This record gives sequence, C-alpha cells and structure tokens, in this order.
Amino acid sequence: MTRPVIGIITNHHLINDQYPAHAGGTMNSEAVALVSEGLPLLIPADPRVVSVAELLDACDGFLLTGGRPNVHPEEYGEEATEAHGAFDRDRDAIALPLVRACVERGQPVFGVCRGFQEVNVAMGGTLYPEIRDLPGRMNHRMPPDGTLEEKFALRHKVSFTENGPYHRILGAREVMTNTLHGQGIKSAGARVVIDGHAPDGTPEATYIDGAPGFTLAVQWHPEWDAANDPVSRPLFQAFGAAAREWAERKQPKRADQISA
Repeated sequence: MTRPVIGIITNHHLINDQYPAHAGGTMNSEAVALVSEGLPLLIPADPRVVSVAELLDACDGFLLTGGRPNVHPEEYGEEATEAHGAFDRDRDAIALPLVRACVERGQPVFGVCRGFQEVNVAMGGTLYPEIRDLPGRMNHRMPPDGTLEEKFALRHKVSFTENGPYHRILGAREVMTNTLHGQGIKSAGARVVIDGHAPDGTPEATYIDGAPGFTLAVQWHPEWDAANDPVSRPLFQAFGAAAREWAERKQPKRADQISA
C-alpha cells in the first residue's frame, strides 16, 4: 500500500549564515516515516512558491513543526515587542490558513511547539510572549547548554482530561515530556480545547472541538526519539492512521467496488 503523504512545514534557515534554505529537522522526517509510516514531504513555507490549495491536494496530512521564529503578534491583534523574538511572516502566511482549511475539511494536522501555537492563533487565540516571566510559571525554554539528549530530556509532567483524546491515545492521564518553548497560550481560540496542562498551569495539549478529523497539537517536542518514547510513539501512530484514512477516502473507487 502506498504511504500517505505527510507535508512537513519547514523553516527559513541560513546555511553558513549566508545561503538561504528551507530546512526541516531530521527527527521530524524520521518520526513521520518510521512511526507514522507516512511519506515525509518537506514544504517550503513561502506563499510565493506554494499555495494552501495546492498543499491540501498534494498531501494527506500535515506536521506543523517547531521553529525558532514565533507567530507574529499582529496575527492575534497585538503589537510586536522585543520579548516576542524573531518572526517568519512567510510561514505565518502558509501555516495559519492551512490549519483553518484542515479543520474545515477534516484533513489531519498535528501541531508541535510553534505548530501548537499556530493552531491556537489560526483559530483566533492569543499567546504570551514569554512564559517564564509570568508569576508562578516555570522556565519552559530549552537549556542553553548540553548535548541534544540533555536538551530534549524529560523535564515535567503533563496531565490530561479524563477520557479525553490524549488519555485515550496514550492510556494514561499523566505523562512526562520535554520542554523547549518560550511562548504559550494566553487565550484559547474558538473551539480550541485545552486537554493537557503542565504542573504550573501552562497549556500543553489541545484539540479542536467538533473537528471532523485529527487536530491534535502539543507544546512539547514528541518528534525526539519518537520510535522509542512511550508518549511520542502512540501520538505519531495515531496521526499516521488518520492520514492513511484520509488517503484511502480520497482514492477513486474501482469499477468493481462501485458496482458492488
């Protein structure tokens, strides 16, 4: 059986601080290929070279990856400050309408870190520019030093709603996750259900209420060691199953199936 095509949103990157590239982390492609069992397709997040309509036709599902640039606060009605960090308006122009289209169509979309924030903003929500500055919140940012293993190490618990989608997929109401983000949800967008929280109250897992397809989004990075991590693996497996179901539904039926 042909693998479902899963589009992976890339980020603008400068190679050797000079050569512009659309980059995607290896661990994203590996999680899609090895755990979701999909065909990873890197998508240049630039409206000059791709359109949302073309992407919806070409792919069976979408992985909205993490990225250093943040969603521009103008997208949720606020002015940019130094605390908001760097931006990528080209990615905003692709990812935000893509989320809304996927929600409407029931096409699977899985948001990770920045992708988690994109889903919320796309649905009308807002973001805090810096979680660690809020009273009572922990520092959710990536440790500045250490190996990749140390930076992606499990650092805090996430608790899910009883019998919610994460509880059902993971078989647990509480799990351990990594944390490598600075921003976070301030107000939830329309139909955005916050289904998981960190111990300090920071939203960590969402889905879209009433959406006809897979719309999970998490604030941590499940792509790290996805094949072996007991939390990451079932999330990417569920995402892959949803993408396969979408691919099967859009295939034209054979004559013998129609006559039957």
